[in-house]
Amino acid sequence: MNKRSDLPIGLIAGFWLRLSHWPIISLMLILGALNVFSFAPFGYWPVQIIGIALLFSLVIQPQIKANPKRAAWFAWAYSFSWIFCCTSWLLVAMTRYGDLPATLAVAALALLSGALAAYAALSIWLGLWLQRRLSLSDSSLLTLIFPALWMLNEWLRGWVVTGFPWSISGYAYTHSILAGFAPVFGVYGISFISALLSGMLAWLCISRLKKFHVFAYILAGSFIFGLGALLQTVQWTRPVGQPLSVRLLQGNVAQDLKFDPEHLKESVQLYRDMLTAAPADLIVTPETAFPILTSQLPADFLPRLNAYAQQTQSALLLGIVVQDGADRYTNSLLGFAPLYADRAYRYDKHHLVPFGEFIPFGFRWFVRMMNIPLGDLSTAGILQPPMAVRDQFVMPDICYESLFGEEIASQLADQISSKRPVATIMLNASNLAWYGDSIAMPQHLQFATMRVLETGRPWLSATNTGATVVVDAHGQIKAQLPVLTQATLQSTVQGYSGMTPYIFWGNRGILLLVFAILLVTCWMSRRAVAKSSFVVDL
Repeated sequence: MNKRSDLPIGLIAGFWLRLSHWPIISLMLILGALNVFSFAPFGYWPVQIIGIALLFSLVIQPQIKANPKRAAWFAWAYSFSWIFCCTSWLLVAMTRYGDLPATLAVAALALLSGALAAYAALSIWLGLWLQRRLSLSDSSLLTLIFPALWMLNEWLRGWVVTGFPWSISGYAYTHSILAGFAPVFGVYGISFISALLSGMLAWLCISRLKKFHVFAYILAGSFIFGLGALLQTVQWTRPVGQPLSVRLLQGNVAQDLKFDPEHLKESVQLYRDMLTAAPADLIVTPETAFPILTSQLPADFLPRLNAYAQQTQSALLLGIVVQDGADRYTNSLLGFAPLYADRAYRYDKHHLVPFGEFIPFGFRWFVRMMNIPLGDLSTAGILQPPMAVRDQFVMPDICYESLFGEEIASQLADQISSKRPVATIMLNASNLAWYGDSIAMPQHLQFATMRVLETGRPWLSATNTGATVVVDAHGQIKAQLPVLTQATLQSTVQGYSGMTPYIFWGNRGILLLVFAILLVTCWMSRRAVAKSSFVVDL
């Protein structure tokens, strides 16, 4: 008989056996909620690996996996509380600024979280269905199939119906060893790797393995972390051109006053004065810093700012809603600079926020209940040119566009392949005042930092209330303003050029990898079953 490991394994399995349906549901809700501590501002990313490992170890139990629908409900509960707690800041916008009753706001967030959690439920159900259909081993299910399907669950959440990829698991690792995988496979690649580690941990906890197999799993985990550390030493991009002096403006205008007609003039005056307070290579306002349409500005307002840009050799980027016609409006950044003396640079937001910037079909009734400036904005294409600032090229995006790494990578890839000017600095203009002093600000900064790691380029963020920040090309914060203060962040930023693997293949790389893992694992399992049946027949 083979000697068994002396580790106290099998205890987790025994624990699950003692619980009935509703206690397990309650425990899954608690474990899912704890994931909020794996993201900024807390950063306890091991909580996530342990939590997913516990989920995997639960649904693999014989009495539970015999009923895949029941297992799917457990996964749904876990994912539901994860998403609900990580997006709880939405309640601030709906109640404080949208005048929704608290009960209706909670119900709306629960509906959103429940719908998004369905992808996690589907991934667990599909994994158990594949195991039954193809006679997959428990080890293959935990260490290959479940991690691959978990990554696909998160990718679907960030893609279907415009996507809502907030709190994707990979974001928790921006300041961990696993961050080294970001320039290769992006945030979803890290999601797969973290789920792989969870699957390995789950298998160690519920199985009675030989000491050799325990050592093999520990060695595999060490290899993953070692490879991540090695990848962090690779310089995928390189400095180019001269550093830019930047001034990032944080007006700290209260959201309930921003669109108040009695305070519009004050907001416009505030940001105009901050723009012209001192010259710099690049001066940036937050998203919709000027809370009126371009058609409502005084006739000489924009020409005066253009004249200031020419006189001081500064580049200005203004957040404003541009009116192009009777029914066409865009959430835009307008740029004035010596290189744009005759025609302003313009970037139009292309990935609009459901309910905030466009109204999904059938939900106009919900929008009418909210007292927030909402509407159907127009969109521009993903591929828009960067703004030339001296010998650098600045590529803007607005608000939560920074969550869609594949779109930013596709812009850079197109610029490189078409031999057009390639962005060397990335910039985000946001207004997170909708969400008060909540975890939305540090989470948004953490998610934007993932774009730095994926592309190897520095990141500027100009926001109304925070986080206004300069992040260098290595993902380290170089300068940052305190939140909820009126101030200007003065710093410098060095542009970087080059191509990371993620820029080259975007999400296609990790998608091809996980589909290959699924196909090869299923094929090998079927082959093993067929071979076993052939031997029995003989």
